[in-house]
Amino acid sequence: MIQSRTHNCGQLRLSDAGKQVTVCGWMENVREVGSNFAFIVLRDYYGTTQVVVETEEMMSVIKGINKESTISVTGTVRERESKNPKLATGEIEVVPQSITVLGKCRHNQLPFEINKSKDADENVRLKYRYLDLRNPEVKKNIILRCQVVAELRRLMTEKGFLEITTPILTASSPEGARDYLVPARNHPGKFYALPQAPQQFKQLLMTSGFDRYFQIAPCFRDEDARADRTPGEFYQLDMEMAFATQDDVLSTLEDVLVPVFEKFGKYSRISPAPFRHIPFNEAMERYGSDKPDLRIDLEIQDITDAVAGCEFGPFQNATVKAVAVDNFDQGRKWIDKLLADVEVQTGNKACWIKVDENGELTGGVSKFLASCKDALTAKLNLKPGSFVCMAAGKKLAAQKTAGVIRTMMGKRIPGHFDEDQYAMCWIVDFPMYEMGEESGQLEFCHNPFSMPQGGMQTLLDAEGDTEKLLAINADQYDLVVNGYESASGAVRNRDPEIMVKAFQMVGLGEEDVKAKFPAMYNAFTYGAPPHAGAAPGVDRLVMLLCGEESIREVITFPMNKTAQDLMMDAPTTVSQKQLDDVHILINEEHLK
Repeated sequence: MIQSRTHNCGQLRLSDAGKQVTVCGWMENVREVGSNFAFIVLRDYYGTTQVVVETEEMMSVIKGINKESTISVTGTVRERESKNPKLATGEIEVVPQSITVLGKCRHNQLPFEINKSKDADENVRLKYRYLDLRNPEVKKNIILRCQVVAELRRLMTEKGFLEITTPILTASSPEGARDYLVPARNHPGKFYALPQAPQQFKQLLMTSGFDRYFQIAPCFRDEDARADRTPGEFYQLDMEMAFATQDDVLSTLEDVLVPVFEKFGKYSRISPAPFRHIPFNEAMERYGSDKPDLRIDLEIQDITDAVAGCEFGPFQNATVKAVAVDNFDQGRKWIDKLLADVEVQTGNKACWIKVDENGELTGGVSKFLASCKDALTAKLNLKPGSFVCMAAGKKLAAQKTAGVIRTMMGKRIPGHFDEDQYAMCWIVDFPMYEMGEESGQLEFCHNPFSMPQGGMQTLLDAEGDTEKLLAINADQYDLVVNGYESASGAVRNRDPEIMVKAFQMVGLGEEDVKAKFPAMYNAFTYGAPPHAGAAPGVDRLVMLLCGEESIREVITFPMNKTAQDLMMDAPTTVSQKQLDDVHILINEEHLK
């Protein structure tokens, strides 16, 4: 039978009373009232419709149907006696003449109640994601995502950008995360890689003479999950512009993103364009983070000089950062929880003091800071009722720990967190290089394809001097929204000689550059235009627009925190023949 519906479940109104209709959907709920009377809630993509069973014949039909079965109901629309103003169809109901089962739910017990699926265990939700997505609250995020992507495409096209797709199977490239490798059957011992980003391809497009490129690009990185980052696969609005400066890129993205946030955002207040520009070093000093949440009005202050003469051991020969608030009225239990949470998140200890009603330092480490009282009071503008939380250590560690303190205090102390807005800024002037935490060697800080500020001369002047190299800034920039890095980009290093010199600083020679980036290196020798670009993360933007705290809530079929697809049971083992076809031998000892 070919089933056709006359209306969907969100469509009928009081003006349809008296019509004979056919509606189809999932039987969400049945409420029996007596032996021959029941209310059915019928749900489809568009909404819900109430169906009222009033005959023994229809009751006998529905008694054999489990909830979440798909059914077709043909009947007459009538006005409801008890209306529901919260529903679009709340003024009507359908009295059925026939009910047909289209798809039987063969389970008496569901893994979770559909309309409360967000309260279920996340792994259960992901295993039964097709049921989870039936929840209108879950589905609306996916619908919004579709609308946002369509709007991004429209706005980028209106600005003269061409949507060009780039390859998925490509060469492995060192871009900061682990590659997903794909064995090449016809080339034994060789592998393709899934692209971490279309970085090289979009730069090659600029070299090819295309002026403005974009795509909603799938990217693949074998990295651990976070609340704002999904493992495996994610999507970004990848874009690049020829003959462009940093300001060209930033203003273009502002023109595109502000209307999207205005149209789809949960909050009505948005930072006006042009967004504030904050240099990386300033962001670390004032906020302890290169992705500061500007909804918090607290700032970090350096008190290293003010406490230089005190007798507190952890402050000796250390950088000391502080976050201070006035009118503090929290107790010791609150303070202990703050310190414990800071240590869990950063691995570093924090300490504290308060100022009593007489202006004296009290509590925490106050006894060690008595000799520094006047300097501290002047530096932090302390007054009775002030509270100060401090972090000490090497400069970067102290900054980052103080950044966590700032965020926690700002969100936990009333009056310092203006949540209902999108606070946006650009972080600019990132360092070109950094010392690797694991390697202890000089590494690229952000993006190896970025142009160092000052070009070749800056690199030549710093060659052989680690401190000078660490002081070089790059033409790199990040968009930060409410404390989340939401886009990253740079003016590109398009000069082969500057590229080789930049890589030499991290121990890679010209032959290494040619071997790792042959297409881009060779293309640039044929005359590359100045170009710049960026890539806002689509998943993260939608998460912010929805006001969700987990990025998995805006991805249709996400993996779990350990990069497993519980619904499809991936990753999984494959047959020996499949392994033989691609010349792969599993080392069983290595798996133990």
